[in-house]
Amino acid sequence: MVVDEKTSTLIDSSDYISRDLSWVKFNDRVLDQASNEKRSIFERLKFLAITSSNFDEFFMIRVGSLYNYIDYQKERIDYSGLKVMPFRKLLLEKCHAFHLDQYKVYSEVMKSALEERHFQIIGFRDATTEQQQRMSEYFEETIFPMLTPMVYDNYHTFPILMNKRLVFGVVTKGKEDTEENKRLSFIQLPQNLPRFYEVETDDKVFFVPIEDIVKHKIHNLFRNVDVISMTIFRITRNGDFTLEESEDIETNFLEELKRKLKTRRTGRVVRLEAMEGADQWIVDLLKTRWELDDYNVFKTKNLLDFTGLWQIIRHHEFKALQSKPRTSVPPLSFPEKGPQDIFEILKNRDILLHHPYNNIEPMLDLLEKSAEDPNVLSIKLTIYRLAKESRVTAALLKAAESGKHVSVLFEVKARFDEENNLREAKKLQNAGCYVIYGISSFKTHTKLLLIVRKEGSNIRRYVHMSTGNYNEDTSELYTDLGLLTTREVYAQDVSEFFNVITGHSMPTLYQHLITAPEGMRQQLVEMIRQEASNSKNGLSSGIVIKINSLQDKETIDELYAASQAGVSIKLIVRGICCLKPGKKGLSEKIEVYSIVGDYLEHSRLFYFHNNGDSKVYAGSADVMVRSFDRRLESMFLITDPRLKQEAITILSFNLRDNVNTYTMNAEGGYHHKKLVSNEAMFDIHQAFFDLKAQDIQDVSLF
Repeated sequence: MVVDEKTSTLIDSSDYISRDLSWVKFNDRVLDQASNEKRSIFERLKFLAITSSNFDEFFMIRVGSLYNYIDYQKERIDYSGLKVMPFRKLLLEKCHAFHLDQYKVYSEVMKSALEERHFQIIGFRDATTEQQQRMSEYFEETIFPMLTPMVYDNYHTFPILMNKRLVFGVVTKGKEDTEENKRLSFIQLPQNLPRFYEVETDDKVFFVPIEDIVKHKIHNLFRNVDVISMTIFRITRNGDFTLEESEDIETNFLEELKRKLKTRRTGRVVRLEAMEGADQWIVDLLKTRWELDDYNVFKTKNLLDFTGLWQIIRHHEFKALQSKPRTSVPPLSFPEKGPQDIFEILKNRDILLHHPYNNIEPMLDLLEKSAEDPNVLSIKLTIYRLAKESRVTAALLKAAESGKHVSVLFEVKARFDEENNLREAKKLQNAGCYVIYGISSFKTHTKLLLIVRKEGSNIRRYVHMSTGNYNEDTSELYTDLGLLTTREVYAQDVSEFFNVITGHSMPTLYQHLITAPEGMRQQLVEMIRQEASNSKNGLSSGIVIKINSLQDKETIDELYAASQAGVSIKLIVRGICCLKPGKKGLSEKIEVYSIVGDYLEHSRLFYFHNNGDSKVYAGSADVMVRSFDRRLESMFLITDPRLKQEAITILSFNLRDNVNTYTMNAEGGYHHKKLVSNEAMFDIHQAFFDLKAQDIQDVSLF
């Protein structure tokens, strides 16, 4: 792709990288996993499917947000320095390039690799006569009754076509009609149909795309007329909306949210995907109807919508190719001997959980025992995303039914989980829990649990603070950190924060918490400035930060200033990074790495060297404007010396990794980290399973 000289100059002269262009680079790194021949075909197919669902979400949210500016004729300047329309052109060109790479991986790598394992995606015509007969029967009995042709002509309005569904555009003509009298009908494939029809033989499994069966049986829906053309396409709609908050939380707020969820299904079209050979008359009609141009149209020669590959990934024969996950290990801080009751353990020590290497059981054990323990008086919890069959919800229901006071702040605006959260929140509310549906215009992203227990004549508070959600499913897939403690200083801070959330309290100072939207950016900036001051005064300094995204300009500027003051800065940023590392005169002391591998890197850790008296924070927040200004977030200081050293080791291992790591350059490009001569492979997604207490003793970052 050739970028014009003016655009290239603007991008090069900017001190920042576009958030959206950086995201496309992230999906490149995910796609690179699908090309990795060292991975099993199971893993590679999974990564390809992930790139497709990532791409869908990107168009719904980020491209959708861009079109909010375009459609309402509002100007903005992107971090790259470009105005809306030139940026749209550049972004969609990058998206087209990624789209081509995606299909290249599928057609040149994935199909043959699948066939070697006796799995094959074939067309209806490639099947045997007997198999075609079975598919025909399946069409007649199952598919045909579900299909509804929707004609569009002078007498019928344009139908509402749903987001991310496969759609047939069929042009027909009656026997006596002239060319001008041709009709256009739309047929949406139902969402509850499997993506593929499966045919198993003695030694192979064939997958026939459902649309190919419909394509060969389309005449059943158009009897006694000529089918002139068929076009298979898929649309992506704008899913980005701003919820207008209502003072009436219990009624108007929830009704408004439900209404907005419906608009997500019928929002502005931002992408049109079509099979090559599509009828140009239909494509032009759709472009005019939805105010699109060729930048929004993505053509493909092969399979449309790789998210359907999850059906193959989950097939029982295919899952057998999956390498068995390693068994989780006990937390380093867990006692090897003595009482194993979670209440007794936490009276004597803090526990640091590092998922998925340590499972989430200690936290669930604490919550489930608290639900049944007659000495537990109350449970308070924030919820952002839950597992579908949630043990967390089950424990809270049990606690409420046994008469305990249960307060739950449910973030019903958690993107794409709104409906599940509304349903679960209603369940808890009906059981007698005190449920709060968000706070004003802020999204609740903090992860906190507070349990109050009567022990003899005393009250003890049990606290869990985390970087990840209270979701036992994702805890096996995402790397996250959680701190379990009964220290009063944490308990007091968390109690104060819950009072902010559930009532009308504005504490002036937390001892071990940093919270947003009040003060998080400023406190981080102050710690960065302290490192810069230390460096200028000849004291030891250094910063290591591990996050998902880095986008906040004010913080980026402070990192630039610290770099110029001589501070060595190492950033481990999985996804979006708007900072330019290693740029002469700006960021020569800053290195940026991205880790993409077996697990989704989700934990956030902040290390400030502080002249040898280091400060280490973990928490729910990324370095983003939304995290600092529009979300309730928290970061907690790790004070226990053993746990602090473990957190430092986690950062050290991330910097040592040479298997999953990509290095970022000043132009925003990424290169897979290469092994230097005689260097042993170091894969953090394996190394943390083998970590022992003695391994962390002498680890240092500076």
